[in-house]
Amino acid sequence: MPLTNLTGIARSDGDPRVEQKGPSSMSSADRLARALGWFSIGLGITELVAPGRIARALGLDDKAGLIRAYGVRELASAIPTLSVDKPLGLAARIGGDALDLATLATGLHRDNPKRGNAAIAIALVAGITLLDILAYTGVKAVHRRDPHSGERDYSDRSGLPRGPQASRGLARGDFDIPPDYRAEGQTADAVPHLVA
Repeated sequence: MPLTNLTGIARSDGDPRVEQKGPSSMSSADRLARALGWFSIGLGITELVAPGRIARALGLDDKAGLIRAYGVRELASAIPTLSVDKPLGLAARIGGDALDLATLATGLHRDNPKRGNAAIAIALVAGITLLDILAYTGVKAVHRRDPHSGERDYSDRSGLPRGPQASRGLARGDFDIPPDYRAEGQTADAVPHLVA
């Protein structure tokens, strides 16, 4: 059921019905980062709940405690990845992927009867790492701010259409108030007048 259908539950009688939602302001990199953040939550919970099972499936029986710690790391990286600090969370995910790959590589020795599972896990983590890198570079490009650019140029803004010099003094009353903006009658008498 689309979210637009659920919004009708809390609406009062007479409120307009939401027919469809508008376009999203999220870029594709933001959407990818959000998906990776939710993936981190799912993986982190799995690693916290069943580290022994994961370790046995990979032939890494002695690494259950480490896998549980990796679950905590996944959850910790998910929080900034789902927030406005996406680059920080994605960078943490990339670093975590490197740790995962190094840990999984220890399961590739010939004595491990589950080394095929470890190889598949390495391929999957490598693919996720590529997605993390794509999301990181995409988010950094979309939300780039150059702190070293010096003075910011706001000439394309419409807040002061005649420029700042022409707008100076307007609030102090250095202009004629149009008649339709002047308060008259009892309301005007009740408003205290400030003397400059």
